[in-house]
Amino acid sequence: MSPTTRRRSPRPAALSPLLLLLLLLLLLAGCGVRPTGVIGAGKPPTGLTKGLRLYFVSGNGRLEGVSRPGVEIRSLDDALKFLAEGPTEAEQERGLTSMLSSLSFDVTADGTKLTARSPDASGTGGRREDLANGQLVCTLARAQSVLQPRIRPDEVQVTLVREGTPMGPYRCSQFLDN
Repeated sequence: MSPTTRRRSPRPAALSPLLLLLLLLLLLAGCGVRPTGVIGAGKPPTGLTKGLRLYFVSGNGRLEGVSRPGVEIRSLDDALKFLAEGPTEAEQERGLTSMLSSLSFDVTADGTKLTARSPDASGTGGRREDLANGQLVCTLARAQSVLQPRIRPDEVQVTLVREGTPMGPYRCSQFLDN
């Protein structure tokens, strides 16, 4: 007769209470990052946002872009209509205003090159006209980038034509640095 051998099935090893306590302490210890106080991160991020932006003049005589979230435009003329409405009441309370009078503009576009003609405008020169031109150029550049997403606003060049005399081409950055 051959002796029968019994095979033992492997039993899960029981964790000793000491080993279990050690694992629990390691889990509770975390990764070693200690809490800190508030850390200043500087100014909020700046740069281009998506969607339509209109440009108005701030109390310190500089251009300031304001977002119009949710506003859809189908043409550059649409952007000019929003610009002609001027700043909202809240924006006016922040000191924003418009230097553009109720002039009409006919705008044509060829990719990054825009032409804005105003048959009834005359150039008077000076800081006020520079700000008005900046409002127009920056708003149109941003609108063109909304209508043509592959075009960045800083690539757009706008020529202004008043009384048959072309001025420019201008880029928005020329007015934002003043």
